[in-house]
Amino acid sequence: MKAIEVVNVTKHFGNVEALKGVTFSADQGEVLAFLGPNGAGKTTTISIMLGMRAPTGGTVKVYGMDPRVPRARARLGAMLQESDLPATLKVKEAVELFRRLYPRPLPARQVMEMADLMDIAERLCGNLSGGQRRRLSFALSVCGNPDVLFLDEPTVAMDVQSRTAFWESVRQFKTQGKTVILTTHHLEEADALSDRVLVIDQGKVIVEGTPKAIKEQVGGTRIRFHGQVQEQQLRTLPGVTRVNINGVNEVYTRTPEAALREILHHDITDLEVSKASLEEAFLNLTARN
Repeated sequence: MKAIEVVNVTKHFGNVEALKGVTFSADQGEVLAFLGPNGAGKTTTISIMLGMRAPTGGTVKVYGMDPRVPRARARLGAMLQESDLPATLKVKEAVELFRRLYPRPLPARQVMEMADLMDIAERLCGNLSGGQRRRLSFALSVCGNPDVLFLDEPTVAMDVQSRTAFWESVRQFKTQGKTVILTTHHLEEADALSDRVLVIDQGKVIVEGTPKAIKEQVGGTRIRFHGQVQEQQLRTLPGVTRVNINGVNEVYTRTPEAALREILHHDITDLEVSKASLEEAFLNLTARN
């Protein structure tokens, strides 16, 4: 059984069609990165999967259940972009309070350790820094031992060390057979954590696949250099999928070795060869004509 199943979902807000037949699924134990530009329909889709909104058409199932029924909601956890924390409670008290809302919560100590909160357990929630608030939000989202966890821009305001620790917590959560739906504007994060990436734009799913497969859509490898080479010559290089010339020559190719052999026949400088990033693939896929 799929952890999440979204089939031909539409959503209208008056005359605005926010979702136009969105279909996808997420397996148990999978991290699915759900990406899209602002206004693409991500938030609307997530709110429907969480049971906070009803679709205009189509169906959404959480382990075969409507996400609006209590049994389904008990299997969901969500770390949203913004959340109001009880300012006068201590961190450990907030965790204990949220644990009591669920039928099978995780042990408080495990939750605190997962979110790296042990050192600030006695601190008031109202006195936390931005990064500490995000870590507490993560702790509260996993208190109920959810089978499906939604993470919406989870590492905003986190420092590098906290972000790295958070990534490791997500990986450990996944090893327990949990499903994670991740939305983020940090494409490095999606690349590092996700098993599969889904890109939505203008209310439609435009591509889905592994991070590697999606990066290969923009050429797989990027070659950059300075030199007087005609654009038409670059476009006829082996395996080339895209060429950019803006002060520097930039070629994306699926066969970098063959392309490099041709490029090195020219007088060039400042040669750089690197794998195309998920961010470059995302920008290419969602570019407005």
